[in-house]
Amino acid sequence: MKFRDGMWQSGHDMALEYAEEVHQIRQTEKGMRLLCPTRKIMGRGDTLNRSVLTIDIEAEFDGVVSVETTHWSGEARRGPHFELYPDGRPPVRGEVSKSDSGTTLSSGSLSVTVSSEPHTFEVRFHGNSNNSNNNNSNNNNNSEALLTSLLDRSVGIAYNPATVPQTRLEDMRGVRHHVFTQTTLSVGESVYGFGERFGAFNKVGQQVVMWNADGGTSSELAYKNVPFWISSRGYGVFVDSPDRVEFEVGSERSCRVQTSVEAQRLKWFVIHGPSPRDVLQKYAVLTGKGAGVPAWSYGLWLSTSFTTDYDEETVRGFLEGMRERRIAVDVFHYDCFWMKEFTWTDFVFDAEKFPDPKAMIARFKEGGLLKKVCCWINPYIAEHGAIFQEAAEKGYLLKRKNGVDVWQWDLWQAGMALVDFTNPDACKWYADCLDKLLETGVDAIKTDFGERIPWQDVQWHDGSVDPRRMHNYYAFLYNRCVYEAMERRRGPGQAVLFARAATAGTQRFPLVWGGDCESTAEGMAESVRGGLSLGLAAYPFWSVDIGGFEGRPPPWIYKRWVAFGLLCSHSRLHGSAS
Repeated sequence: MKFRDGMWQSGHDMALEYAEEVHQIRQTEKGMRLLCPTRKIMGRGDTLNRSVLTIDIEAEFDGVVSVETTHWSGEARRGPHFELYPDGRPPVRGEVSKSDSGTTLSSGSLSVTVSSEPHTFEVRFHGNSNNSNNNNSNNNNNSEALLTSLLDRSVGIAYNPATVPQTRLEDMRGVRHHVFTQTTLSVGESVYGFGERFGAFNKVGQQVVMWNADGGTSSELAYKNVPFWISSRGYGVFVDSPDRVEFEVGSERSCRVQTSVEAQRLKWFVIHGPSPRDVLQKYAVLTGKGAGVPAWSYGLWLSTSFTTDYDEETVRGFLEGMRERRIAVDVFHYDCFWMKEFTWTDFVFDAEKFPDPKAMIARFKEGGLLKKVCCWINPYIAEHGAIFQEAAEKGYLLKRKNGVDVWQWDLWQAGMALVDFTNPDACKWYADCLDKLLETGVDAIKTDFGERIPWQDVQWHDGSVDPRRMHNYYAFLYNRCVYEAMERRRGPGQAVLFARAATAGTQRFPLVWGGDCESTAEGMAESVRGGLSLGLAAYPFWSVDIGGFEGRPPPWIYKRWVAFGLLCSHSRLHGSAS
């Protein structure tokens, strides 16, 4: 979000206040706390009627520090929260020292120095490594590189409408309050990441919004928003919030990366590499490493594609056609119409098309036409499905804000509702439904959708969560529920998803694919950029619809896409009209 109209004016109906100086530094258990008033304090009278920002800078583990800016600390820390350090937390070895130039917190190869110059706001981040290619002209130690900084007018609050001064606001209803930071962007510095993004690979000059959306691959929308970016200067930044975080990457000010969120707090981590690999390894310590996948998943996947009318003979025809062409199929995927129309997702094969699915799958496997089977699901329950009534009566579905009515709409499936994965009983019930499907011989699950999650007029089972923060985080809960259910049945390292929606941490539940791309050269280029960007969020496994999803690719595009798709970690032939 842009808060200014150029350098000199605030945006329309927008009030801004900046941390003008570091008035006080207090050492804490893991670092230091800065008291930063929004006015230079020349006398004690200047401390009245003035906002103050508190900045906590703490050592996390070697090469990583956290920075949290708080305006009003009385705001509850509502969930959900990213699961940090899922594999265990490394030891904290922070050290605070003072010199004539300032106060420094050191954490392994990363140091943060707060200037001691009076009436100044200046925080600089340095990486200490002989492998760093960056140079800091102000530092005589060639092994210490300036990574980024917080300088004048770089940390503050913004609120609109700008009706009365922030100090006099009694009623916050109707007032949007943001906290923002602006880290410096050096000459020639490149920025990559932010999840699976299909535009220009270098994000400098772009506005990037963390808000999962079912928008295809040809716009600024993304299925997998991850608030993490990596710099060409040997560091990365992870924002610890599943909320609607907005970034202006050299687009609010060309020399800064602005991060903002509509809240009273903003917490982020600076991760020193110096190499991209080092940055990603440390980021994975924070949010989790991708689990291993079974060897069979690396084989070729064939899909029914978005075929709306198919049965066992149709599937057999596909598989025998591949055998005739001497192309081995390792995994066959049944897309959505394996279930009866108007019933998705009820986990029941359409009895008219597939009267005995368990026997069908066994015949295909025993006949050598395939090795494994995947089925499509989503987290939506249509009201005409066999399991809707039970889910509604037992409170397993998301409710309206009145806490009584089930939230429903008619998009995708008539009267569909959403499984409330904040309810442990709902998770167990959903896993039990899935387990019955796995009993038929299904080996992998395509966890489609999970982006269109409402945040207004809703009430989750867990009353402590903020509905807006749940919008992106829902993808994590959905995929975790399915992955863990499969892992319980198949064993560690044997569970496989084929997921579309994701956020930070979802890399723990492999694997994901790039969503609905067009069958064009441009669509393939979008997918390449999306996969590269997501890889820079520690996602080790990624796939794409070979040939594109929308349309019928001409032969030259299909051949080129096959070459690209077979070099991805996982390869699937899929489409809508092909």
